[in-house]
Amino acid sequence: MNVPLWLWLVTGVGLTAIICADFYFISRNPRDPSLKECTAWITGYVALAVVFGLGIVLFEGPRFGGEFFAGWITEYSLSVDNLFVFVIIMASFAVPRQFRQKVLSIGIVIALLMRAMFIVIGYQAISRFDWLFYVFGAFLVYTAWKLVVHGDDDEEEFKENPMLRLAKRVLPATEKYDGAAITTKVDGRRLVTPMLIVMVAIGTTDLLFALDSIPAIFGLTKEPYLVLTANAFALMGLRQLFFLIGGLLDRLVYLSAGLAVVLGFIGVKLVLEALHHDGVAWAPEIPILVSLGIIVGTLAVTTVASLIKVRHDRDRELDEVSEERSTAEVD
Repeated sequence: MNVPLWLWLVTGVGLTAIICADFYFISRNPRDPSLKECTAWITGYVALAVVFGLGIVLFEGPRFGGEFFAGWITEYSLSVDNLFVFVIIMASFAVPRQFRQKVLSIGIVIALLMRAMFIVIGYQAISRFDWLFYVFGAFLVYTAWKLVVHGDDDEEEFKENPMLRLAKRVLPATEKYDGAAITTKVDGRRLVTPMLIVMVAIGTTDLLFALDSIPAIFGLTKEPYLVLTANAFALMGLRQLFFLIGGLLDRLVYLSAGLAVVLGFIGVKLVLEALHHDGVAWAPEIPILVSLGIIVGTLAVTTVASLIKVRHDRDRELDEVSEERSTAEVD
């Protein structure tokens, strides 16, 4: 893709405007959003991403359009998995319910900025060192294996990352919140509140998740414009998604298995394409439409299977309760 400077600028301004508008509505009325409100925002963000992707198809062709959709869906799915840890972070820092939207919004902005820097570094690296595709591919396969073996075990407890520990050591902080303020005065000293610390926690934790999501999207497209926009659209609406399905995440029991298949497939795809470019005759190039079909199909099967299992387990529990009551009545 030949992306002119003006398009980069317009895209940056547009994304910034959307983020600012989102934050403005939060600041006007801090609260837990309703189900209807969350659904409307998420529908709008998804529609915006779809329109953007169709624009890529129209002006750049189906190949690049397919790469955007594959990257966006993969990043969005990995972002949903991140919500497990966001829930734990919120509970660990005892964030007041009415301020959780603000924490998530600023944390996601931090994550987007850090991801942008990570994307630039990653693009420059793979442009100079082709062998990094083998490293990325092997890392994704290893990550997939870890998900299969350990599942969500690592998500049951929030562990502070090095950047968060450094922030807590460097920034003098109070133990109590002062409304939504990120700084406050205590005995004439300016201190930060836990609000800032938890924002850093959300942003830096998401960056750690990017260690597998960024190589994954580079396995689907080498275009930095598509990598950045797919990540941006994947993070948009994540705040509303937190409130919409935060209580339903435990129903996606096979999400880790589905993500393992997706990451493992992309890892193998990266290695095969690297071998193909290095002249290995038997190594195929996997078309982007095939990749898109495998990703969407895997996630669809994962979601349906999760819902069926949860419903089956619930029905079995109800049957057991009913049998116990019948036994008790007979006795």
